[in-house]
Amino acid sequence: MRVAENLNSALHTLMDTRQDLYLLGEDVLDPYGGAFKVTRGLSTRHPGRVLTTPISESAITGVAAGLALCGDSAIVEIMFGDFAALAFDQLLNFASKSVSMYGSRVPMRMIVRCPVGGGRGYGPTHSQSLQKHFVGIPGLALYEMSHLHDNLAVLEEMLAREEPCILFEDKVLYTRPMHAVRPPFTVENTGGVARVSLDTRPDCVIVAPGGMAHRALAAMYSLLMEEEISCTLLVPSRLYPFDVDVPAAPHVFVVEESTAGGTWGAEVAHAVHRRHWDRLAGPVTLVHSADSVIPTAAHLEREVVVDETVIHRVIREVIRG
Repeated sequence: MRVAENLNSALHTLMDTRQDLYLLGEDVLDPYGGAFKVTRGLSTRHPGRVLTTPISESAITGVAAGLALCGDSAIVEIMFGDFAALAFDQLLNFASKSVSMYGSRVPMRMIVRCPVGGGRGYGPTHSQSLQKHFVGIPGLALYEMSHLHDNLAVLEEMLAREEPCILFEDKVLYTRPMHAVRPPFTVENTGGVARVSLDTRPDCVIVAPGGMAHRALAAMYSLLMEEEISCTLLVPSRLYPFDVDVPAAPHVFVVEESTAGGTWGAEVAHAVHRRHWDRLAGPVTLVHSADSVIPTAAHLEREVVVDETVIHRVIREVIRG
């Protein structure tokens, strides 16, 4: 099963089992089924609860927050995550605040789905990874889709939090197979964190969100084969609040597609350094995309967005000195 199929199946299951759940977004109705076909079949099966909307991310998110405030559940599809910036006010000043600002806790079951990331040639305003701009908002939880996590379990966890959540979905994952890990690595998924490792003590630990996982896995394989450097990869489904047990290793790397400056990776590095500074051989190393807009041309886009060669090079340079 491909990741998009797994996500579509998860949405079908939720819509079948939760009669209070609404799905809103632009062009989500059949036969189109959304820009990336993730909502295909939902409007045919649930015509009264799958609502296509005008092009206004602020309005879509505001309506979903209103539904949640009234006791229903809502999932929003932002066609391209870049335009979640237009919904920022609704998330910051309405949805996340409504959980606690009325004197007692109010359940707010809503999820905002944001396709993000480069690698598809969509250019500067349709290829960004904006996770860092939503980190640290009280009452707003952040998740990222992964080919190592079942989407139904992740979505159910998000709704069970009873607070607004954002699910970032790296677009290059949609066509990738679920749970694919190349031998000799094995994967174990516990507590919402996928751990990919060998049976030996690692030379380093990589912490990466779901959209970077396949690139980190490719780098891990080449590092093992070419440099005899063994890595353990941790892929949390929940990015924030961050709570991941990092295994003992002298080097830790945090890889993300965002540009540097006030990032999720910096938050992770701070947490790891505070807990494990006494056994680290050096500071936690951050790996980001280049400080640039994302070009449309494929050869220029590759110069900007983090890929497996960049991860391989940074890890080798730090460990080999």
